[in-house]
Amino acid sequence: MAFIKLAIVGFLVLTVIFLSVSAYSRSVRRERLEKRWAEENPGADLAERDAYVEAGMEKYFSGFRRRLIVLVYVVPVVVVGLIVWLTNTN
Repeated sequence: MAFIKLAIVGFLVLTVIFLSVSAYSRSVRRERLEKRWAEENPGADLAERDAYVEAGMEKYFSGFRRRLIVLVYVVPVVVVGLIVWLTNTN
């Protein structure tokens, strides 16, 4: 029963961390796109900037960096599993 409680609490904590890292990463990416647009196109139309940023965000969502954030779930589970396995085999 203790293992189930650990799994549920761990999943909830990892979900909060995943959502936080994901939101931060999107925010940084959007800010970088907006700065790049401002440097390359001073005084340009805001609608064009929004289209540029949205196109960049679509590339981000399908990109590799976004998929790396899933490791927030994978790495802790593997580490805990490895620790449990090493503890029980020795």
